Amino acid sequence: MALPQAEPKNSHHLAKHHSLSDAFGSVNIKQDFPILFKPVRNQLLVYLDNAATTQKPQAVIKSLYGYYTGKNANVHRGVHYLSEMATQAYESAREKVRRFINARETKEIVFVRGATEAINLVAQTFGKMTVKQGDEILVTELEHHANIVPWQMLCEQVGATLRVIPMTDEGELRLAEMEGMLNERTRLVAVSHVSNAVGTINPVAHIIGIAHRAGVPVLIDGAQATAHLRVDVQALDCDFYVFSGHKMYGPTGIGVLYARKALLEAMPPYQGGGDMISKVSFKTGTTYNRIPHRFEAGTPNISGAIGLGAAIDYLAEFDIDEITAHENALLAYATEALQQIPELRIIGTAGEKTGIISFVLDDIHPHDIGTILDQSGIAVRAGHHCAMPLMERLGLSATTRVSFGLYNTFKDVDLLVEGIHHVLRIFKAN
Repeated sequence: MALPQAEPKNSHHLAKHHSLSDAFGSVNIKQDFPILFKPVRNQLLVYLDNAATTQKPQAVIKSLYGYYTGKNANVHRGVHYLSEMATQAYESAREKVRRFINARETKEIVFVRGATEAINLVAQTFGKMTVKQGDEILVTELEHHANIVPWQMLCEQVGATLRVIPMTDEGELRLAEMEGMLNERTRLVAVSHVSNAVGTINPVAHIIGIAHRAGVPVLIDGAQATAHLRVDVQALDCDFYVFSGHKMYGPTGIGVLYARKALLEAMPPYQGGGDMISKVSFKTGTTYNRIPHRFEAGTPNISGAIGLGAAIDYLAEFDIDEITAHENALLAYATEALQQIPELRIIGTAGEKTGIISFVLDDIHPHDIGTILDQSGIAVRAGHHCAMPLMERLGLSATTRVSFGLYNTFKDVDLLVEGIHHVLRIFKAN
């Protein structure tokens, strides 16, 4: 399927980006997303908050409706028709995830509520197995709270130390310093594939190689990567990879933990209850189910998994490299346009980025910027983006963040720029 395009209204100096995107065709992908035609403040919605959550295509919405109206039943337990149908759809979604990230087998795919739960699962199972008093875990200054707090909690529980890989002012990791931080007490490196706050694409394959040469396993937080970049866990050679469905056009409340089979088989259960057991007895105790079911206690988010599978099917209609190129064209176009505003400063200028731009505007608070843009139907994110240590490192309390998805167009960027000029006029008038 071709990606959406719209002629930039003020594009004479950016023709190279437009001509690049012309190759993708002219089909308006926004038509696949019903909410994008919802009026907001009497304006057509311009949705630029995709790093927080993406909108859902009709195909995903239809899959949820189809489950609840055609095969709603619990999975793995029933012998009746609906249960068999639900189980087939649920496990089919697991296979779709396996193919999507090129895992070796479905046993390596665990369904969870999201990337946050996946990281907590690893911290409280693998972490408690391997991290002892005096040991160390490495994270980076770029991390989302979800890839900081679970490790802080683990360190407090066992008496370990959390060490932080520093970054440059541009938002790039100082990998030479990382190599010096690895030692015989390092038990894990946990790093984001893409920074949710400033868009930096970390060189995760290189990081994994550095860590593995020191005998240290690596967890990659891929929440901001899977909708925008090609992900191949075998090529990366990571030990753990986590992501959330709702950031890749799927439902909320569903996510994935990928882990090497040998690691999952060695890890104890995260929660107890139904479906994660093989046998329960007051006399002999409990024996646990095989992986991955050992880590999926209770009734899972069946509809969420099916919806995630539908989102993967939808993304499969595109070439992921085309999605990357399209969003890179939007990023370049928006970056150049925003740099023409003297009062605006872009935060995070790494050489490799996804379609995320954080900025500050004079001394106007980001919440005020977001509120005024909302009056024009433009949705952006304002705040610390669950990356308070990163904001502290940059000497900021908050930024305004714009983030692109595959349905965004150059016209969306033009409207954003107009909206920012409107914000400036309001504050200059006061």
